[in-house]
Amino acid sequence: MRIAILSLSLALAACSVVRPQPGVIIQPQRDWHRVVTQEDRARLRDWRSAFAAGVAAARADGHAAEVDKEGVLLQPDAALGPPGIPNGDYRCRVTKLGAKSEGLLNYIAYPYFACRVQQEEELQGFAKRTGSQRQVGLIFPGDQLRQVFLGTLMLGDEARPMQYGLDRERDVAGFVERIGPNRWRLVMPSPHFESKVDVMELVPAS
Repeated sequence: MRIAILSLSLALAACSVVRPQPGVIIQPQRDWHRVVTQEDRARLRDWRSAFAAGVAAARADGHAAEVDKEGVLLQPDAALGPPGIPNGDYRCRVTKLGAKSEGLLNYIAYPYFACRVQQEEELQGFAKRTGSQRQVGLIFPGDQLRQVFLGTLMLGDEARPMQYGLDRERDVAGFVERIGPNRWRLVMPSPHFESKVDVMELVPAS
């Protein structure tokens, strides 16, 4: 009997670990400090040094003209403050700056994909809907210049995102900043793959 009870208890415990949970962030709160992992807290804290290092690496590798052509998109201090990004469909493109390891490229500019911002109760949800790397998560209130994004990375043909905080290599942290009329960017410092900083431009789809 004891063996049977123990076996049932272990089975139930295992189910509680592997059972899928709804949402990228479980029990989200408006205060991002209560949700963020310690590693992502550090990445957000050091965002500017990562951004500057990525730009410097791209320039040093012969991509100064491409960096300059992007203007404020690739300037670390270009944030203009409110309003925050509205809900709606967006065209979004990612520029990767600075190789994370030897053999990778210091500058990669991708074409536009489809993204969406929509209301998720008291917060906003963000999802890159197309492409082989797709960020999905929540946008939190930030400071006077920017909002905070916390989420995870979906790869390939995956149908649903992982929970934030379960796999450090899939966690994504960044800042959503307005950089012009109807133009925003998502700055993702020190991503776990490929680059020193990823910068996603966001412009309304229509």
